[in-house]
Amino acid sequence: MALKRFGVSLEDDLLESLDQYVVENGFPNRSQAIRFLIEKNVAEKKWQCNHIVAGTIILMYDQRKKDITAKVALIQQDYQDVILSSSQYYINKNFCLHIATVMGEAHRLTELSDRMTTIKGIKHGKLVMSRAD
Repeated sequence: MALKRFGVSLEDDLLESLDQYVVENGFPNRSQAIRFLIEKNVAEKKWQCNHIVAGTIILMYDQRKKDITAKVALIQQDYQDVILSSSQYYINKNFCLHIATVMGEAHRLTELSDRMTTIKGIKHGKLVMSRAD
């Protein structure tokens, strides 16, 4: 494998954001951070396909906001074909951990995850997938 060096020009504000990303995520340098971001992007592109995958969607939210629970339930109704199970765990009097176990075409699970994680009030949301075909 050949290693090629090249120069990259970035605007000051983008370079500043990159430096902040490096520090926040503990990368030893900019190159490592850029490599990670490229690999992550390539991996995410691979999931925009028809491969059958299995995984989980994890949400963390304030359970006192009842509309969030209702919105999650409404979205899940549209995806019953890919949701294997769905559970809620009450972490404390405020926070709920919602876990949906899913299996289906990667693009459909990504679509479901995007809809769920962008609900206003979701503190944290993440989709983790692994190829299952």
